Amino acid sequence: MVTDALPIIPVNAPVAASIRPPGSKSLTNRALVIAALAEGSARLTGVLDSDDTRVMIASLRRLGLEIRQDVDAAVVEFTGRRGGPPAGEVSLWLENSGTSIRFLTALCALLQHGSTARLDGNARMRERPIQPLVDALRRWGADVECELGTGCPPVVVRGRGLFGGEVSVAGDISSQYLSALLMVAPLAGQETVIGVDGPLVSRPYIDMTLRIMRDFGAEVLEPSENVFQIAATGYRAREYAIEPDASAASYFFALAAVTGGRVTVEGLSRSSLQGDVGFVDVLEQMGCGVEWADDAITVSGGDLRGVDVDMNAISDTAQTLAAVAPFADGPTRIRG
Repeated sequence: MVTDALPIIPVNAPVAASIRPPGSKSLTNRALVIAALAEGSARLTGVLDSDDTRVMIASLRRLGLEIRQDVDAAVVEFTGRRGGPPAGEVSLWLENSGTSIRFLTALCALLQHGSTARLDGNARMRERPIQPLVDALRRWGADVECELGTGCPPVVVRGRGLFGGEVSVAGDISSQYLSALLMVAPLAGQETVIGVDGPLVSRPYIDMTLRIMRDFGAEVLEPSENVFQIAATGYRAREYAIEPDASAASYFFALAAVTGGRVTVEGLSRSSLQGDVGFVDVLEQMGCGVEWADDAITVSGGDLRGVDVDMNAISDTAQTLAAVAPFADGPTRIRG
């Protein structure tokens, strides 16, 4: 018998509210990796507490990093040090966190000579491909392999650093491979150039990665489309505020849309690092009113009409739009 059930009372009037959702998972895991690689003491605020971020923090600790976390205050602090993660022999368990295992596979390639890391997860994780990242890291001199020969985890990484140089990665499978390579590139032995083969999916997530890298002092150039040139200058630790999760915010914007209400989400703006704030533009096309402030977005419901929209760049909000669509006049077509 469930004793902690939360009753849900359907609304019977337009909703009027202001809310600040928890921090972005995508931003949190990227900031955790980059702060772990930075020289000096870093402090992250607005850190999301979720399954994915918990396994990331636990793994960074197992790699020898000194981390203090205040879950209630949403703060994580890294003790200052020099270079990449300390040496050792570790086993990392990532459950089914795709971002964590892909980002940490690249990070573990920076381990000192003589170190070994084995990264694994649950049954579903063992079905998630990682071979394109493994191949790219090998071209940078890493000693890394998929233990079972399936192109999926478990992954074994033997530390010897990264030489750097030129490498290419497919852009039409997962942007996480490219993000993983970008984040470790500033600690390679020389300047790196990363090219993308084919169309690049989820470009907003790459822009998010690049923005955090630059905020921590990385030098990144884009000499041509889908080519990234990264100097081997490392990262500088700092205090860094993580934005609220824009995907989660889409639910509250949708609430305003379907009830004809007015909802303000604090902490997001037109200049947000997260491409999913573009969901608000879709609601505006459907007939909602939108107000943009420096640190908030307000959506007011209106007479909704169906739209035909390509959501490739904001795919995490497609299911939110699917829930809004039945309240619109006319069909809604979601593409991309």
